Amino acid sequence: MPEISRFLGIQIFMYFNEHNPPHFHVEYNEYKVSIHIDTLGILEGKVPSKVMGLVVEWAEDHQDELMKNWKSLQSTGEYFKITPLV
Repeated sequence: MPEISRFLGIQIFMYFNEHNPPHFHVEYNEYKVSIHIDTLGILEGKVPSKVMGLVVEWAEDHQDELMKNWKSLQSTGEYFKITPLV
């Protein structure tokens, strides 16, 4: 499971050959959540609301990169790191 970004104790992952819809995974301490790339809505799981706010802020700035990573992982298995929230 490639880690594509990490900031403030929040880890962002994408899996190889993952099911649709396009999404990414977030882990923070014992919390885990899957987030839809297009809507930035929660597909499954939960994280504290402050963490979710930070993830959405980061994802809004990198939505195109997230989708490019999704497509690349599905077609070639290659991915690239995305700049963390600063």
